Amino acid sequence: MRIWDWFRPGIRIKRWLALGIVGVACISLGLSFMLREIYLSFIERVLSMFLMISGIVFIVLSIKYVVKTIFNALTGSGFKISLDADRLSNLLFEKRILIKGPKIVTIGGGTGLSTMLRGLKKYSSNITAIVTVADDGGGSGVLRQDLGMLPPGDIRNCILALADTEPIMQQLLQYRFSDGLLKGQSFGNLFLAAMDGISTSFEEAVRKMSDVLAVTGKVLPVTLDDVRLCCELEDGHIICGESKIGHHNEVHPGKIKRVFLEPEGAKPLQEVLDAIEEADIIVLGPGSLYTSVIPNLLVQGVAEAVKKSKGIKVYAANVMTQPGETEGYSVFDHVSAIERHSYKGIIDYCVVNTADIPEDLRKRYLEDGADTVKVDYDLLYKEGINIIGGEFVSIKNDLVRHDPQKLAEAVIELVAEIVLAKDKKRTIDYYYVKERLAAKVKK
Repeated sequence: MRIWDWFRPGIRIKRWLALGIVGVACISLGLSFMLREIYLSFIERVLSMFLMISGIVFIVLSIKYVVKTIFNALTGSGFKISLDADRLSNLLFEKRILIKGPKIVTIGGGTGLSTMLRGLKKYSSNITAIVTVADDGGGSGVLRQDLGMLPPGDIRNCILALADTEPIMQQLLQYRFSDGLLKGQSFGNLFLAAMDGISTSFEEAVRKMSDVLAVTGKVLPVTLDDVRLCCELEDGHIICGESKIGHHNEVHPGKIKRVFLEPEGAKPLQEVLDAIEEADIIVLGPGSLYTSVIPNLLVQGVAEAVKKSKGIKVYAANVMTQPGETEGYSVFDHVSAIERHSYKGIIDYCVVNTADIPEDLRKRYLEDGADTVKVDYDLLYKEGINIIGGEFVSIKNDLVRHDPQKLAEAVIELVAEIVLAKDKKRTIDYYYVKERLAAKVKK
């Protein structure tokens, strides 16, 4: 561009750049008054302060209107941008705050974890989802067997939950083939399998897919070791395979005594341990107790890291029991199972549902062997576990699920009041989070 082109009428950016230059000049002139002499007269002090304040105002206006002018030029030229000019500055500020938001670590797998992540990403970008890799059923099991890769299903769901993608991309990645050799496979699983093929490790493949989909936070497999989940029933019978555990009553009925990994000694990613150590809050669940939540704690060093972490430890209790895993379980039973596989007192808070389930829907669940998870307040309080109750139920397609927004609000409110409010260095984070929570309530 030739220098005189700047003086031609165009997108009206030069006037705001000039205003910024004037602002810099005013600040410089104001400082020169102060640096020239030690003792200034009252008029000189007022003049120097006026120049510096004016300069700051001019620079702020310059930056604001340069951004706004460029934005208007782009949108006026046929670019389809979904943000309006007045929101652009707020968005940039918001993204900066979100990056410095609460450090949240979630541990689990299945649909429960991904459901909660959709709500949490509205309040922080400092989210690390630690996901089990014990799945061996469905499309994930086929890819695991055929390609020798770790199961992609739960990780794919978490990536999509945290992704900033258009609805059509979400539909594409969740699309499941119904015919041919690919029957039962989802496109997202195949996408991650292809990414694994061009990467040096599964961890790198997950990171690349996260980058492509503009993921808020991180999704990490708890281990890169090829492990198999097994369970021992109370009568001593052993069942191996994550997909078989939930259906073991069809073959060998009985209550689960414990679950374990084969081979033993699976090592976690260092990033997993680092995230747990630095977390403000660690959320276990929601999800299948024995096949989604506890398997992560069986990886060497993970349960110990959770215990030692200074972050708040929270268990998001399931709304309904699960046939083959937790028939007749109360919230206290869930907590006890987690402690048996890790450490006593590892949980500080329990988030529990107190809303009623429609009677006709509950009857349908009862026919399948499931019921609402009862909250035994006395036993939980006796163990020093605080209870956060609320109406966390969302019913879609006659299925009882957690409401992602309400569950996220409970988690964020807790970390705001217990962690952010007590740290003077994070006052801005605290008030920003509280403002977001208030805005959601008004809606």
